[in-house]
Amino acid sequence: MSSLSATARRVPTWLAIVAASLPMFMATLDNLVITNALPAIRLDLGASIEELQWFVNAFTLAFASFILAAAALGDRIGRRTVFVAGIVVFTLASVFAALSTEPWQLIAARAVQGFGAAGIMPLSLTLLAGSVPARLRPAAIGIWGGVAGLGVAVGPLVGGAVIEGWNWEAIFWLNVPIGIIAVPLALFALPNTLGARLRVDVLGVLLAGLGVLGVVFGIVRGNDAGWDSIEVVGSLVAGTVLLAAFLFWESRASAPLLPLRLFRDRSFSVANIVGFAFSFGIFGSVFILIQFLQIVQGDSPLAAAVKTMPWTLAPMVVAPLAGLFSGRVGTRALIVTGLAFEAIALTWLGLTLSADVSYATLVAPFILAGVGMGLVFAPSATAVLASMPEADTAKASGTNSTLREVGIALGVAVLTAVFVGAGGELTPTGYVDAAIPAVFTGAAALLLAVIAALFLPAGRAASSTDHGAGDVDADADADARDTAAFQGAVREAVPSKA
Repeated sequence: MSSLSATARRVPTWLAIVAASLPMFMATLDNLVITNALPAIRLDLGASIEELQWFVNAFTLAFASFILAAAALGDRIGRRTVFVAGIVVFTLASVFAALSTEPWQLIAARAVQGFGAAGIMPLSLTLLAGSVPARLRPAAIGIWGGVAGLGVAVGPLVGGAVIEGWNWEAIFWLNVPIGIIAVPLALFALPNTLGARLRVDVLGVLLAGLGVLGVVFGIVRGNDAGWDSIEVVGSLVAGTVLLAAFLFWESRASAPLLPLRLFRDRSFSVANIVGFAFSFGIFGSVFILIQFLQIVQGDSPLAAAVKTMPWTLAPMVVAPLAGLFSGRVGTRALIVTGLAFEAIALTWLGLTLSADVSYATLVAPFILAGVGMGLVFAPSATAVLASMPEADTAKASGTNSTLREVGIALGVAVLTAVFVGAGGELTPTGYVDAAIPAVFTGAAALLLAVIAALFLPAGRAASSTDHGAGDVDADADADARDTAAFQGAVREAVPSKA
């Protein structure tokens, strides 16, 4: 492993996990909270409907378009350097967001938050994989996935609390103490590793960033501007052409931003297909179902968040366990099982949704969907990095994050289009009749993900321990002590989360 500051000290495994996961939790939480806080923001800032959409879309566009560039920059100047810079940018942007008095100010702050998050998300996993002894890596990634699950669980609750009486500015002020803690923690606990120190692929950065920007912009504007509008068609066509040019350039560049040879690895390629389909199906369906609880069931945002807790809390408990057992049973088995659970759960929900369905009827499929998400989170991250050389882990993680983000945007847009096309209305009966085909569309995407996941390598213990193992495991005695301490910590932590 290449490092800017090789150090003799060994940081405790749990501390490395916290240092890598805390900033990711901050970014995940913030992006989920703002969705529920939009009504309060609209009233306070006098924002239009279009401006409300841009409070969300500004983050998505900046984040998706900058991920690969952030990963490449980390390879060249240091992954921890870019990671910490991302935390600082995100935290400062949160301050400006909280101080916003005009819609345009909040939109600009959200865009800057997206750039900061692009430096956090992909490098979080890369730094964790390089900081943890190889034999503990699947378990550590499981805990990392559990932290992501915690952000999913807490986000709607905090957003609901904002609607019930907090000032909306609180959702951004919460990031400030987290960022202040996260920066020194990352500097102390994470190594400043490098990838191949090649010249920056400037043309690749521009083609990829603008291409993703065009595609995602077209997707998020499709339902509002019309899928056949010049704005949307032009954005999608321009984005597609730029991405095609990006792939052409990358196949010939001497120092490519995204080495296409990575896709020769079956685990990496299939895991990215699975990640895209997973994000498309599950997050698009969640968007539809949360609105169902509020519009059809008449719940407040906070009550709706509480009712979805059987779904959102399950990944927090299941993901660490999936990480612990992935080396034994294999990542493929866990991913296939998790995706199947999710497809069954959404089909179950689609068959039972009605204007007068009882909440008790929804609990079992909610739990099943949550368990499925927990089984997919950590093993899919492990599968992406399973055979990657250490120098390529940031690029691999960045590619996966980009595809997942595009999957989320496309899933919400397509399922909303299905809802609108089925005559969806914001009334109890009108909503249910259109929500059912939308949820079935999400289930179909997850079924396709199940089929794709069958082509993953088995992914048992040896397949997830190769990259960067030589340097990390040099001290066998210390590694054994870390193993014992880490396993003890897991035994104590997991029950307390349940």
